[in-house]
Amino acid sequence: MERAVTLATGDPEVSVIVLRGAGRAFCAGYNFGDGFHQWDEHITTDGQWDPGKDFALATSRINSPTHQLFSIWRTHKPVIAQVHGWCVGGGSDFALGADIVIASDDAVIGTPYSRMWGSYLSGMWLYRLGLTRAKEYALTGKALTGTEAAEMELINASVPFAELESTVADMASQLAAIPLSQLAAMKLVVNQAYENMGLSNTQTLGPILDGLMRNTPDAHRFIDLAENEGVRAVIRERDGGFADYSQAPRDRQPIPEHVIIP
Repeated sequence: MERAVTLATGDPEVSVIVLRGAGRAFCAGYNFGDGFHQWDEHITTDGQWDPGKDFALATSRINSPTHQLFSIWRTHKPVIAQVHGWCVGGGSDFALGADIVIASDDAVIGTPYSRMWGSYLSGMWLYRLGLTRAKEYALTGKALTGTEAAEMELINASVPFAELESTVADMASQLAAIPLSQLAAMKLVVNQAYENMGLSNTQTLGPILDGLMRNTPDAHRFIDLAENEGVRAVIRERDGGFADYSQAPRDRQPIPEHVIIP
């Protein structure tokens, strides 16, 4: 991802970057398949969680996944996130780092890790919401549809899925008509205001807490339950009381037929 952003940033023919997911979702979060063992080299020693390694990865400006994905914030070119389907967990942290976020009405945005096994990573839920809403969604991890996220001003707009690509294309065309130096100046001044509010510090603390929350006694029980009874069992336990995400009624889940073809 970071390499792609670097290439687009250096390409004089590119004025605007559009970020979108392929298939049925923008991004369903970090890949926890195979028990998260694909990260063993970076966060474990002799098969056990190594807090020193995890801390080093989480805070690295070079290797940290959060900082690599946040290259969309650092590029001087405007980035539009085109969100459809599931946009949850680390996927929502990623999308909200874009300059403009436009979602389909039936998209679902949220941080189920607020309830178990994680912490805010990019901090953009905090900076895009006011204190009242930020506390509510940090503590509950409740899901939002695209329509609700737009009404709450977490994102810029929500449109019917059939209009999503054309709406994003229209916005990109409008931005591309503005001189790039002007776009870069306006992005920089807004970004700098949020940097001055401690964005970088938040992105240092968040991934450290995320590592800790993946290794509490409750988190270990969560993993044991998933291994012994299956992922569906822990999802029911985590989300059943809130009746959201995969436990939500069908009208509060993304429509499976809404697919983005690369």
